[in-house]
Amino acid sequence: MARQARALQTRRTILEAAGEVFDERGYDAATIAEILSRAGVTKGALYFHFSSKEDLARGVLDEALTTEGVQPQDSKLQEWVDVGMVLAHRLPLEPLLSACITLSADQHARALLGTSWPGWIDYLADMLRQAKAQGELLPHADPDEIAELFVGAWTGVEVVNSAIAGGRLEKKIAALYDLMLPGMAVPGVLGRLDTAADRGARMWRAHQRSADTPGGDD
Repeated sequence: MARQARALQTRRTILEAAGEVFDERGYDAATIAEILSRAGVTKGALYFHFSSKEDLARGVLDEALTTEGVQPQDSKLQEWVDVGMVLAHRLPLEPLLSACITLSADQHARALLGTSWPGWIDYLADMLRQAKAQGELLPHADPDEIAELFVGAWTGVEVVNSAIAGGRLEKKIAALYDLMLPGMAVPGVLGRLDTAADRGARMWRAHQRSADTPGGDD
């Protein structure tokens, strides 16, 4: 068990180092040598877990679809909001997540590796279908259409915000929700949704407190 735990930790260390390098350099300019240097592992250790730079980049992309820190809510629409807000809080702090957007937005890397976007669209569309079944969405609201538009908008906001150093991503994503939600949520639900810019940070802190409490993440 100890050996398995060490192997998992080594794999995670390599992925995090790769995330930093891909995020800073892009796919083409990233090198195995720099990733090894950042990770502080041997070439043999890296190739034990990943067969190539392409395989390593796919491993990074596999980390994109994460809802860690999002707690179940009675309102599925609030839970849908929380997914985007928690990610907006985490992404600037976690190069591994930021690298997923860098790789997906790069035309050459996208052609080679694909993207995380279809998985996000499917996941968010399913949440919206649950919200609609609970009577939280307006009759005309199409979960699949909204999910695709939202993923495109969320990604675009992050890319532009990063490119122009435009301030806190959380504030921009909160504004995106405030623009979109009136056109999709029934009024009674809309008034109860928490789209404050610090929503993601509050959810993440609660998640960390729970994880630090014995038995809290069971």
